[in-house]
Amino acid sequence: MAQASKGPKSTSYDAYFENVQSRKMLPQSLQETLTAAFARIPVSSFPEVPGGKVIEIPADTSIGDAVRVLSESNIMSAPVRNPDIEYTTDWRERYLGIIDYAAIVLWVLETAGVAAAALSAGSAAAAGVGAGAAGTLGAIALGSTGPAAIAGLTVAAVGAAVAGGLSAEKGMAKDAPTAADKLGEDFYKVILQEEPFKSTTVKSILKSYRWAPFIPVATDSSMLSVLLLLSKYRLRNVPVIETGNSSIRNFITQSAVIHGLERCNGRDWFDCISANPISKLGLPFMTPDEVVSVQSDELILEAFKKMKDNQIGGLPVVEGPKKQIVGSVSIRDIRFLLLKPELFSSFRVLTVKDFMNTIASAIPHTGKVIRPLTCKPDETLGSVIHALASNSVHRIYVVGDDNGVTGVITLRDVISCFIFEPPNFFDNYFGFAAQEMLGC
Repeated sequence: MAQASKGPKSTSYDAYFENVQSRKMLPQSLQETLTAAFARIPVSSFPEVPGGKVIEIPADTSIGDAVRVLSESNIMSAPVRNPDIEYTTDWRERYLGIIDYAAIVLWVLETAGVAAAALSAGSAAAAGVGAGAAGTLGAIALGSTGPAAIAGLTVAAVGAAVAGGLSAEKGMAKDAPTAADKLGEDFYKVILQEEPFKSTTVKSILKSYRWAPFIPVATDSSMLSVLLLLSKYRLRNVPVIETGNSSIRNFITQSAVIHGLERCNGRDWFDCISANPISKLGLPFMTPDEVVSVQSDELILEAFKKMKDNQIGGLPVVEGPKKQIVGSVSIRDIRFLLLKPELFSSFRVLTVKDFMNTIASAIPHTGKVIRPLTCKPDETLGSVIHALASNSVHRIYVVGDDNGVTGVITLRDVISCFIFEPPNFFDNYFGFAAQEMLGC
């Protein structure tokens, strides 16, 4: 089979890992020995998920039910199973991807924004009489077309407005700001009970809001393949499928790997690397100018938009031209917009600072904004791993003497410190199918 040509995504993967390798000041022999060791460890040796059973969500599950499953199981993401395929040995037929709690909330926010636009457009558009901008945006937000999708969205908008004491007779078009402001709290009440939320399925939003491809490995695969997928190839989780069986047996996340690394403290191979200051390992793998941040007085929606546009899971919240860090927000935090109606009712005008303060007020005992996790350039990799694992977070911010943000270290970056990719490993191991899914 002819080798596939490398596309833009493959180039970005290579550029990231080449930067990592060029900055690590570790003996080549040590890196080769450690990489070879991970190549000999089978995936089956990695601890199973809590309870030993991977939670799956059928593709025809409604958005509301999906939220309930994730919440009750205390997980942030789950594989999406094709309910039309009962018996198959091909995982490509059985699974459609992975749904993330944050992706659902992003969809909800965008849909709510469309409903607000429908209200602001006037009673005719809000009632679904005219197509116009509201209809077009509704189709885009829902990932579908046709009058049913548009009508469902605008019916929900009108229902929310009426519940809030607004009606066409009161003149929505003349009082659009009031209509939009009233939308939030009432929209929250109907969000999982009315259309389009009640009938919108996980499958219909999966493609538009998917952050990463679905690429499983077999139980007899090597841990090196998993570590490369979680680091170089930027996956947040890797499903594990038993050879000859299409069902998922395990679900390995970046966070689980970091916890596993921390438990290796005291072993020679781990200490040999983790005892180094992060600066010797080339961390952070970015320049200060490359750090994506948000000012505390910006809108929280702008923060979430930056995360989505840059495909990153969190941002430092900074103040002033020196970007002094005062907090952090992550993609997981947007769930508070659904859990706290008072936040959802004003999400379009809510600043990052007010968002953090409101969340902090709900935290038992402290009532204060949680301090962002930071480190200095002279701290050891071991201390960074301990901080990430013990706080169960995905990133730590590198700061200077003036508390200004100079870089970010993610779970992906930490995993990258322990491995490199042997020549032709990707082509020989993952194969053409995986290259297609990774967009290479």
